[in-house]
Amino acid sequence: MSVAIESMASLSTDVFYDILRRLDGPSLAAAACACATFSSISREERLWENVCSSMWPSTNREDVKSLISLIGGFRKFYADCFPLIVNKEVTEYQWNGYLENPEDWTEAEYYGDTVELESISPLDFVSIVDIRYKDKTICSKVLWGIPNANGSNSWFHNCPFRIDLLNYAARDDDSESEVTLSVSDGLPPITSMEKERKDGKLWKELRDGLRLSWIVVNRKVKQAANLASWSPLGGQRHWPTDKDFVIRFGSVLPAKDILPCQVVECILIMKFRVMNTEGEGVETTLKLTELSMQLEDMEGAHVNGRNSLLILKEALSCRRSKNYSEVLESCHLYSKVQSELKEEKMRNESRIDRLCILSGIAAFVTFWYYIL
Repeated sequence: MSVAIESMASLSTDVFYDILRRLDGPSLAAAACACATFSSISREERLWENVCSSMWPSTNREDVKSLISLIGGFRKFYADCFPLIVNKEVTEYQWNGYLENPEDWTEAEYYGDTVELESISPLDFVSIVDIRYKDKTICSKVLWGIPNANGSNSWFHNCPFRIDLLNYAARDDDSESEVTLSVSDGLPPITSMEKERKDGKLWKELRDGLRLSWIVVNRKVKQAANLASWSPLGGQRHWPTDKDFVIRFGSVLPAKDILPCQVVECILIMKFRVMNTEGEGVETTLKLTELSMQLEDMEGAHVNGRNSLLILKEALSCRRSKNYSEVLESCHLYSKVQSELKEEKMRNESRIDRLCILSGIAAFVTFWYYIL
C-alpha cells in the first residue's frame, strides 16, 4: 500500500501541473493558497505566461515576452496588471482652492518639476493594448515609446498629451489590417440608423460586450499598470454623425505634487463607425477608427506632455483593486466631484456677474444724482 501511495505522490506533480495550467489567473492564485504543493507549482513562469497570453494576446509577441522577462516575469506582470487602479482620495482635493486663483500659479506649479522630469524618458514607456468583444480578441497593439516626445525641449512637453494608437502602432505591425466588427462577431443586425436611434440595440451591445486593456510599462523602473477600466465608463451614440459610436474607458490617476488639482482622469477613447449604408440590407459592419489616450484635470483641461510623463510614472505604483465595483466607485466619485466643482465655479462666476451689474447700476445712479 505504501508503494502505491509513493507512486501516486511521484505522479502528482505532473498531474497537478496539468490541472493548474488550465486555470485562469484568479483561480490559479487561489489554488496557490490551497497547499504547499500547489504553491510550489504555481510559481512556474510557464503557467503565468499561459494566463497572460490568454488574457492579453499581445503578450504572445516575442519582443513583449522579452520585455516582461526584463521587468520581473509573467507572474509579477499579472499581479501588477490584473488589478485595476483605484483612487478614492478625490474628495481630499475637492476644495483645495486651486480653481479660485489659477492665474496665481507659478511656472513650476503649471509645468511641473523639471529636475525630476530629466530622469524620465518617453522611450521608457511601452503601451500594450488589447480589445475584446464578447470574449473574442479583435485588436492587439503594442507601442514602444511615446510618439513625438523625443528631445527635452520638444513641443511635446508644453502641448496637450495625447496618444493615437492606431496612427503609430501600425508602423510596427506587419500584420496590420482594419479592425472591424460584424454580425459574425455577434453584433445585432440593423436595418436602418433611424431604427437604431429609437431602440439603441447596437449601442447597448457595444457597451455591454466591449472590454479594453491598456497596460503601460516603464522599462527603467520595471513597473506596469493597467490604465483602462476594463468595461466602458460611458459613451455617446451617433456623434458627431449618426454613424459614429464613441466608447469611453479610463481611470483616476494621482497627480499629487505634480498639478494643483492633485488628481487627473486618464481618458481612453474607442470610436467605431458604421460602414454599411442605407439600403444595403441587414448586414452590420463597424470599423475601429480611433483608439486614443489623453489626461484631463478637474476642469476638463488637457494635461501637457511634461506633466503627463510624471503622472504616468506615479500611476505605476498607485493603489489597485481586484474588486471591479470599487474601481467604478472611484471613477464615479471623480465625476461627482468634478461636477460639483464646475457648479461651484459657475455659482462664483454668477455672483461676480451680479456684483458687476449692481456696481454698474450704483455708479450710474450716483452719476445722475450729482448731475441733477
